[in-house]
Amino acid sequence: MSHSGPDAKPYFSGWRALQASLAANGERRLVLLEGNRETSLKWLSALLPELELQAGLWTGPEDQCPDPRLARIVPTEARKWLGCEVSMIIWDGWQGNPPDGFAALSGALTAGGLLFWLMPPLDEWRRFADPDYPRTGLDHGGGHPFAARMANILADHEAVIRISPCSGTLSLPAIPPVPEQTFRIETTRDQEQLVQRLVRFGLGRRRRPLVVTADRGRGKSAALGMAAAELLEKGRQEIVVTAPSEQNVDTLFRHAREALAEQLDEASTRILTNRSGGRLRFVPVRELLALRPEAEVILVDEAAAIPAPLLKSLLLGWPRVAFATTVHGYEGAGRGFAIRFRQVLEQSTPHWQLVTLSEPVRWARNDPLEALVTRLFLLAADSSVSPRNTESSIAEPVIESWQPATDDEEALSHAFGLLVDAHYRTSPADLRQWLDDPAARSWRARIGDRTVGVLWCALEGGLSPELAEQVSLGTRRIRGHLLPQSLASHSGYPEAAVLEGLRVVRIAVSDDARRSGIGRRLVETARAYAAEQGVDYLGSSFGGSADLLAFWQSCSLHVVRVGLQQEASSGEYPLQMIRGISQPGLDLEERIRNRLAGHWLTLMPDNWPGLEPDMLAEITADLPPGPTLDHDDLRDLCHFANGHRGFQITVPVLRKLSQVPGTMAWLKDHEELALWCRRVLQGAPWASVQTEKLCVGQREGEDRLRQVVRDLLEHGQGL
Repeated sequence: MSHSGPDAKPYFSGWRALQASLAANGERRLVLLEGNRETSLKWLSALLPELELQAGLWTGPEDQCPDPRLARIVPTEARKWLGCEVSMIIWDGWQGNPPDGFAALSGALTAGGLLFWLMPPLDEWRRFADPDYPRTGLDHGGGHPFAARMANILADHEAVIRISPCSGTLSLPAIPPVPEQTFRIETTRDQEQLVQRLVRFGLGRRRRPLVVTADRGRGKSAALGMAAAELLEKGRQEIVVTAPSEQNVDTLFRHAREALAEQLDEASTRILTNRSGGRLRFVPVRELLALRPEAEVILVDEAAAIPAPLLKSLLLGWPRVAFATTVHGYEGAGRGFAIRFRQVLEQSTPHWQLVTLSEPVRWARNDPLEALVTRLFLLAADSSVSPRNTESSIAEPVIESWQPATDDEEALSHAFGLLVDAHYRTSPADLRQWLDDPAARSWRARIGDRTVGVLWCALEGGLSPELAEQVSLGTRRIRGHLLPQSLASHSGYPEAAVLEGLRVVRIAVSDDARRSGIGRRLVETARAYAAEQGVDYLGSSFGGSADLLAFWQSCSLHVVRVGLQQEASSGEYPLQMIRGISQPGLDLEERIRNRLAGHWLTLMPDNWPGLEPDMLAEITADLPPGPTLDHDDLRDLCHFANGHRGFQITVPVLRKLSQVPGTMAWLKDHEELALWCRRVLQGAPWASVQTEKLCVGQREGEDRLRQVVRDLLEHGQGL
């Protein structure tokens, strides 16, 4: 397998000819190395030294790297290479195949590049015990529909070169003819227009942020670099670039350096200075927000991989901020980012602008590898494309149990597109989890052949009392079982892990079918199934927002836990809600809710200072009521309302008042809700409340709170 015989030279020259032909055509290829791993590595070790390799990556063990020119990367850390460019990737699938990592790295491969994938023979993929599965709670046993689906796609795709070193299948792949006009990486019309838009933005009026969206390889990072150089030439003195990691801006800085050319005065790893003293520099996101340096322009690359709260802080922190992100989502996920961030933009900077790049730069428009990766991971899944719709959109939807792994590609892509559009973090890894998890249960709402709603649930819990107790004590942590483990370990109820629960993982309804009750019908169908199967409770765990809380309340679920840490991706506090089904499930729901209500006012100031007022009001109203106000409480409230009692000494009674039935429901629509929540419930200092423009000063704020209590005593319920 060393190819040291007389046929080695023409064999290697054939592979070099393939590289040259692919580069000339602007294409890339996947080389699938099937069979024994050691044999495949020996074959690679003989071939790679003969091939062109400017920069390459290896995902296997460092001591088994087949070529010293390859940089070793951990597959689960592939996001660090977003925005980078390499000419070769050796993906060791025997070590695990996280879908997000594979999809992300494929986008770093430039024209002429080869992606070698070491795997078992395709006919074994259905039962291949992928080493990445235990990390996600997937079971090795049984079949794996996601892998089987990929194998079917790879079997005859034009972008795949199948090589089996151990079986002697080593024939040279077909070499595409070299075109008369060879492919060159050069500025596209899309890029030129974007550069000019960025320059006008950088020199223009304040508070008109620019959002750039594109698929991978469209040259958005290069355009940012070229625009930054032109802005420096036109007099801007301080431009700051930020991104999830320093590696993400390699391409941006390279193009800025080339564009500055003879105007470049000083250059270090992440700072460029031109002859006029203008400076372009990289600053990590959190450092940028902590130091808040003066900058005329902020450029944010790979924005979808940055937590939403940080993006909002960037938006509001500087006069000119541009965001660039990938539409389809191994960052998790591009369209979800666009939908969620659009709401922030509309509210905070209504004059924002959107630019989309469609023409690829790193490879040709019809590159087979891009089409293959897009199909493998449904990166272009689109809920707006209606498969075989045979009935009117106003027809009554059919709610039915559904197996996504057994349906056709068109229906699967449409349904997955619904999830991508509805959920900020939906990525290829979720597609694998959905298809392969034996605990998954799915339903869909269908009008004709068109799916208008999808519900994905997972059966959880059912642990032994001994294991549940260990989980509750924090001495054991098992993969999966998100909701039962959380209620056992964080809320302190091991019986939540002993009982069986059905957790809603994702739910989505198409835009044109929303607000018609389809979501509630899907949830009710799942609840009925759970009751039939003897499941104890139905639950949901999600990043808390007022609209989602209202939806789950309409499905008769109630809050049982609020997470203490804001989610990195959305900035929202995790919210967990359940609905008891069996008697033990109903008892569990009541006990957890009563305990949370009893601790709520004490936990609030220290643990949820960032909870939005509308969410705080909704959760407080959802919880069981607190102790009834007694005569002394009412007297204190009257004295406070009429200006005879100080605010600070009345805070305990004001908080107690918040748990009187009807109080928070009444306050939800009151103009002083934010002031009440920030000062009374969350205990924010008056200086902070004043900075947030909720009051002019302490005296004025107290007077307004006194008026609220007067209104409550006169019109409020339960008093």
